[in-house]
Amino acid sequence: MKIAIIDLGTNTFNIFIAEIFPDKTYKKLYKSRISVKLGEGGINQSHIKEEPFQRGIRALKQHKRTIKKFGAEKIYAFATSAIRSATNGKEFVHAAKEKTGISIQIISGDREAELICYGIRSAVKMSGKLSLIIDIGGGSTEFIIANKKEIFWKHSFMLGAARLLDKFKPSDPIQASEAKQIENHLEENLKPLFDALKKYPVTELIGSAGSFESLAEMIAHRFYDIRILKGKSEYRFNLDDCEKMYDIILRSTAKERLHMKGLTRMRVDMIVVSAIFVDYIVLRLGLEKMRLSRYSLKEGVLWELLNK
Repeated sequence: MKIAIIDLGTNTFNIFIAEIFPDKTYKKLYKSRISVKLGEGGINQSHIKEEPFQRGIRALKQHKRTIKKFGAEKIYAFATSAIRSATNGKEFVHAAKEKTGISIQIISGDREAELICYGIRSAVKMSGKLSLIIDIGGGSTEFIIANKKEIFWKHSFMLGAARLLDKFKPSDPIQASEAKQIENHLEENLKPLFDALKKYPVTELIGSAGSFESLAEMIAHRFYDIRILKGKSEYRFNLDDCEKMYDIILRSTAKERLHMKGLTRMRVDMIVVSAIFVDYIVLRLGLEKMRLSRYSLKEGVLWELLNK
């Protein structure tokens, strides 16, 4: 059976089409994403403005054409932070059903975190030791403390990159005082995480797709060769490389970042706050190991379909 999984994120609508076989294996047929920036101009007012609303509908129409082309029989569509927190989120879901025939399920932050964890376990070799999983989205950031078998703690914070950008509106390039403001905001809002880490100390950080993927690709292009990432579902960061890359990102202008290899246009602004976020977590927790998982929510949905 062929299936399509759509992850309706704040920044992008991601699609994954696969063929599932009776022996619970699968073959990837297609994977892509469309930039929608649903939170543009209204994310901290909990409202999807008209232009991004229509961008989202157009993206779903495009995904529907792709689904037809591949002959997928079932569609699993999940909406996350921007849609679940918007006053007109249900209106978007209704319009999507009316115009594309796609039924969208709005999921909670806890459910999102759970699916992200399933996806990461499919990509990254985990052990019995505890890892801190982070997925920095546009509207929310999910933190999960887990090992290869169990989720010990999870929480979704309203601290997505688009939300932080809209709140702080940093200069170009960002000033040190503005970066400090963002760090102070994270310190104030992440108290539940720090409390959980006292109970469940972790040995490493695993970053899920998105900003972490951009960081890995930028590092590969600048210091190594992009082929080091080819065909890999996980990548182990050298934290010295990360520090050098953070410094380059924070000193750069948006115009300069547009020409940086490994960074997509839609992440040119958000990579700045994402870099501050990741660096803050690594230093605050004194972590010495960090890995990238190329799998996230979509692959988590697939894992659940195959295993439950």
